Amino acid sequence: MALDAQLLDILVCPDDKGPLLYFEDDGFLYNPRLHRKYEVRDDIPIMLVDEAVAVTDDEHQTLVGRAAGESIRSTGEG
Repeated sequence: MALDAQLLDILVCPDDKGPLLYFEDDGFLYNPRLHRKYEVRDDIPIMLVDEAVAVTDDEHQTLVGRAAGESIRSTGEG
């Protein structure tokens, strides 16, 4: 199940307050500015900075490329 569209419209990174990329099939939200992933568990986004997962530069490039190629939705557009 996907996150609610209204939630995605208002959801932003808890650290820099910027939009996130929603990788629905992989179950996480990604902040490309800070290179952090936030897991989505049981359709609940875990928006705690302490639980965010840092990604490597290589993984960042892969995620940004996927976001462009797969038309990944950006949050915080509401």
